[in-house]
Amino acid sequence: MPQSSRSLGSLERSVMDVLWGATSPLTVREVQDGLEASGTRDLAYTTVMTVLDRLGTKEMVSRERDGRAFRYTAALSREAATAEALNATLDSSGDRTAALLHFARTVDPAEAAALRAALDEIDAGR
Repeated sequence: MPQSSRSLGSLERSVMDVLWGATSPLTVREVQDGLEASGTRDLAYTTVMTVLDRLGTKEMVSRERDGRAFRYTAALSREAATAEALNATLDSSGDRTAALLHFARTVDPAEAAALRAALDEIDAGR
């Protein structure tokens, strides 16, 4: 699926936050309860179900049948989803390299060290 089609709206992001924080697959009702516990406004069951369905279409969640209900899990880690969003942003910048270099100048020393280590690891694997 193209990365840009996985961009998340604020409600979708809130649902993903609940799923990323879960230790096991969740039902729609459990996601709804998690949203309410996190301070997200009260949402109708059908609204949460619709958001989960949209996230399934975007291949952000997977579902498994559990009796008459479904249980949902995040199909991507938070880090993988963030990396896809960063790539989509770089793609839309017009000049990926310039945008990436500008970003690199904004990271703190620990983040710069992590980037150097990752790039060194990639280079060593080539």
